[in-house]
Amino acid sequence: MNEHPGGISASLAVILSAAAGLAVGNLYWAQPLLSVIAEDLGVLASQSGFLVTATQAGYALGILLIVPLGDVMQRKKLLSAVMAMTALTLIACAAAPSFGLLAAALAVLGLFTVSGQIILPLCGDLASEADRGRIVGIVSSGITAGILFSRLFSGLAADLWGWRGVYLTAAILNTVMIAVIYYCLPKAPVQAEISYGQLLKGVFTCIKRYPVMRGILLKQGMIFGIAFNIFWTALTFLLSGEPFSYTTFQIGLVSLAGLTGAVSGARLGALQDKGLGGVGMAVFIGMSIVCMTLAAFSGAAILFIVCIAAVFSLAIQGVSVLSQAQLFALSDSERSRLNTAFVVSNFLFSAAGSSLAAFLWGAGGWKAAALGAASASLLALTVHLLEQGKRSIFVRERGAKAVL
Repeated sequence: MNEHPGGISASLAVILSAAAGLAVGNLYWAQPLLSVIAEDLGVLASQSGFLVTATQAGYALGILLIVPLGDVMQRKKLLSAVMAMTALTLIACAAAPSFGLLAAALAVLGLFTVSGQIILPLCGDLASEADRGRIVGIVSSGITAGILFSRLFSGLAADLWGWRGVYLTAAILNTVMIAVIYYCLPKAPVQAEISYGQLLKGVFTCIKRYPVMRGILLKQGMIFGIAFNIFWTALTFLLSGEPFSYTTFQIGLVSLAGLTGAVSGARLGALQDKGLGGVGMAVFIGMSIVCMTLAAFSGAAILFIVCIAAVFSLAIQGVSVLSQAQLFALSDSERSRLNTAFVVSNFLFSAAGSSLAAFLWGAGGWKAAALGAASASLLALTVHLLEQGKRSIFVRERGAKAVL
């Protein structure tokens, strides 16, 4: 395919959504398999958690060192390179003869499976201004679906082919996706010609250059990083203990409630295109507050918990899609750097959220965790309303000066 000057088609957006979902899904193949891998490689089950840590550490490094290159390199070549390295590393994971080598391979996998975070700002570049929110919503939905389905598929496939078969299957899927992306992706213009050092510096200085980013990152951090991680971590604790005593697969099925957000991504992003981003953000944050407050008093009613999880996931997706759509509207030439700052901020808030989940669970169980998530959501709403108030004052003052 050639240049795509008139925006981005829905079919291409879906293809990019699938590629982004597969890339992020590569991070989560190991999570349901930790005990199986530990037994096969002869290590303690308690040590297996290091595999997740190694993968996430590699991913954080890849986000910082590779994703900003999207602003200075031809994205088609960059995506092909990182996806090829991802496929090779997945094969290395499948062939790893020892726990240490598997951990090293997973760290390298995390480093290169960053194509989803290259695709998102690319979509911001390719999409027309009037359609950017919807397109970003479609791709964000693919990322959410990729996380959910990778966990579920991993557990099922391991029963059939073993954990090594899971990684071989993933390598095949990623190889096929390379060909699809290379054929379908149009050439996007290179946005800037600057040194690599200046590129990385721009990631850390963009918050100063775009003050509105502070509110975007704080709201996203409170809702996704804190509230989301507290809820789903605490829910795992809740469902694995009495009175539920669910297996890992059963807990995975409950997590499919998150599909409500994934399937609604395009419609959520369209709110920004229609000028309703501010109102939509307030509504979704409000939904998070209500859901977490209700969750605190849900007791052991599993159907009620699943319904709350479904609505909460819709709220989380709404905040994330609108946050990224607003972020990409800040600059036409720095979207990869802006997205890098966005993802790094998410990582920091998510680390805090996971720690808070364990602390709150120990302090007061499910109720304390849910109320903690509600409090984080309330802080996000406060930040948003203060921002909207300042914006309204600015608009009124500018209007008054225009009249004078």
